[in-house]
Amino acid sequence: MNNRPRRLVPVLAGLALGLPPLWPAAGLADPGPGPFPAVNPWSGTFELYGFAPLRTTGTTTIRGLEAEVDQDLGEILDVLRFAASARGSIEKDRVGLQTDLWYTSLGDSAGRLVGPRQLFTTTADVGQTLGIYDFALRYRFGERESALGKPGTYSVIPYAGIRLIDGSLSLAATLDGPFGRTLLEPTRNFQRTWVQPLVGTQATVFLSPRLRAFARGDIGGFGLGGQRDLSGNAQVGLGYAIGDNTDLNLSWRYMGLNWNNGDQQANGFSVNMNGIEVGVKFFFGGAPRGPAVAATPDTAPLVAP
Repeated sequence: MNNRPRRLVPVLAGLALGLPPLWPAAGLADPGPGPFPAVNPWSGTFELYGFAPLRTTGTTTIRGLEAEVDQDLGEILDVLRFAASARGSIEKDRVGLQTDLWYTSLGDSAGRLVGPRQLFTTTADVGQTLGIYDFALRYRFGERESALGKPGTYSVIPYAGIRLIDGSLSLAATLDGPFGRTLLEPTRNFQRTWVQPLVGTQATVFLSPRLRAFARGDIGGFGLGGQRDLSGNAQVGLGYAIGDNTDLNLSWRYMGLNWNNGDQQANGFSVNMNGIEVGVKFFFGGAPRGPAVAATPDTAPLVAP
């Protein structure tokens, strides 16, 4: 009987020496038995896209001389020098930032020149370099953007910010005036950079675990940067997941821009484009996702007893 307390001393001493190293590990363990890992509050998207306008109409006005342009996709490709476009977003919880960057440079293309009071009409060479850069603050309603999702899952994201427009125009023509006179017109150039206020909304809904429909619309300008100052986009399409975090998007898009300073010898331009847009969109962060559908509490697999 007297030896029992003596035997317990080494056992208790061993436990006292062995338990402290285990305490930090116990403190780092997940306190709950739930099957869902912690969700990263940060997420983001990045999309490379190409816009192929099937038809483009517009006007270029430099110091009162105006030329009209009407081109199909083939004519645009013939004078295309360079084009680049991309979109991206970053979000923490439901609040985020997004951007849309679009740039194109076109060489001289044939246009119809219209003189003051229709005194003369002939062709003109019109060149254009145009960059449109959107930066906006956004708030998300519904589920986080993802490549995979449960059918019926949706998100609606209104946004507001600024649209920076940088345009450079050139116009050259040989004019046939009244009474058979030929007027040689030198090349005219015009460049302007300005900022518009911007508001818009984008939305998406899953039709199947991999197929989603999406739409977007925005408007900028509101006449604040000139006598005429307005821009806008309308887009609707489908996205299909080609990986757990990658979508292939196909959509129809309209883009319009109209600006004029309203001076007696006016400067300005307008462009209206509609056509097909194709993009590859990548999704980053958020909850871990399985190979088939996004994990949601009501679709999580049950653990066998």
